[in-house]
Amino acid sequence: MNRALRLRLFALAMGVVMVGLIAVGAPEVRDAIVDGDVDAVLTNPGEYQLSEEGAVETRAVFPSADIIDVDGVTIDSSDLIGTPMVVNLWFAACPPCQREMPDFAAVNDSVGDSVKFVGINPVDSSSAMTEFAARMGVTYDLYQDPMAELTDALGTIGFPYTVFVNERGQIVGDAGVLTADELMALISEYFGIEQGTDV
Repeated sequence: MNRALRLRLFALAMGVVMVGLIAVGAPEVRDAIVDGDVDAVLTNPGEYQLSEEGAVETRAVFPSADIIDVDGVTIDSSDLIGTPMVVNLWFAACPPCQREMPDFAAVNDSVGDSVKFVGINPVDSSSAMTEFAARMGVTYDLYQDPMAELTDALGTIGFPYTVFVNERGQIVGDAGVLTADELMALISEYFGIEQGTDV
């Protein structure tokens, strides 16, 4: 396991510990975090929720970063821009990611070619990523972000995390955990695309 991955997993584990302390009501930890610059509000333990402002500024340009496709080819994330896009950051051991992934697969199937769905995984190996996603019914494009360049550039503070990018590459919205209905409502709001349509 390379050093960058070990550091990433350690940081993730520390985040889980901090969330656990907040959830069980350790007042000194909760107060210290609430007084800081935290963009998340935890009302349901085990779920990541965004503040009203979200983690990224809307209308910011989708960042350029090196990501790796399932064939091991490195591409620039900005090359994905060109059609409305739903970009979901996830990893296999994340319980909320596991819950929402079948819904993302179903909505992707429903909107056809109108919206490009992209899965970004900063943690798992290519084989672990593709095998897990296949079990969840995912057929959309998956990429690794092994150095967390894109993950960090998007200001990700929890998983899953989804950003909505218009055809000009502007980030028009973001969200934490989503159901199929919530995801479809946001696609309709941001892109004007209704379920079952193919524009």
